[in-house]
This record gives sequence, C-alpha cells and structure tokens, in this order.
Amino acid sequence: MALYEHVFLARQDVTAQQVETMTETYKSVIETKGGAVTKVEYWGLKSLAFRIKKNRKAHYALFNIDAPAAAVAEMERQMRISEDILRFMTVKVEALEDGPSVMLQRRDRDRDDERGGRDDRPRRRDREDAVAEDVAEEEV
Repeated sequence: MALYEHVFLARQDVTAQQVETMTETYKSVIETKGGAVTKVEYWGLKSLAFRIKKNRKAHYALFNIDAPAAAVAEMERQMRISEDILRFMTVKVEALEDGPSVMLQRRDRDRDDERGGRDDRPRRRDREDAVAEDVAEEEV
C-alpha cells in the first residue's frame, strides 16, 4: 500500500467538534476500503491567505494515510461532494513522519515563547555588546 499525507480545510462556520466528526467519517472511509489512518492532527482555525468561497478562515486537519489508491480516491470523492470542505490536498510520500507535524511543533514553540521558555537566554546582539564592553574595560 502507498503512503499519503492529506490536508483538508473545512468552513469557518462549522465547530471544532463537527470537524472532529468529519475526520472520523473520512477515517472510516479509508478503513473500510482496506487502509489505515496512522495519524490525525487538528491544526485549528487559521486565517486564509485569500478568500475561498467567501470564507476568510478555515479549520485545518492532517491525515497520515497508509492505504490503496482506491481508498484515497473514494475519500476525495466524498470530500468533493461535501459543502463543508473548502479545499483538500493529498500528497504521496516515501515515508510518514513520526511525532508531531511542523505545524504543531511551531504551535508548541510559540507557547514556549509566550511563557518565557526560550527567550530567557541572552540574544546574540546582547552577548556581542557584553564582549565589546569587556574588551573596552580591559583596554582602560
């Protein structure tokens, strides 16, 4: 079976719980056709770069899929029919990533920055200024 990464965007009007229901529905489509969804990530409600069907925001979700092409084609067919799905994209990959995706890693890093986790260390410019001050003191 082939490996795929699949991302879909749902309308901003639907709730996060409805998006979760959609992910379960599409996950069951893959599983009934003999495939497996190895990872599901909900990235949240994010702003779009441009309007899509009069929507300025969308709910983003990611699937890592190990399934035959027919299963993915059936899931995509059902997404085309749904009015709640704005866009979707499926990419065939050589290997699926372990752990959280880059989007979730970025969200975790942003949370650390808000809490002061990573910003406690001195910045490079501050270190360079400190070294310059030390050199100036030694010259005097």
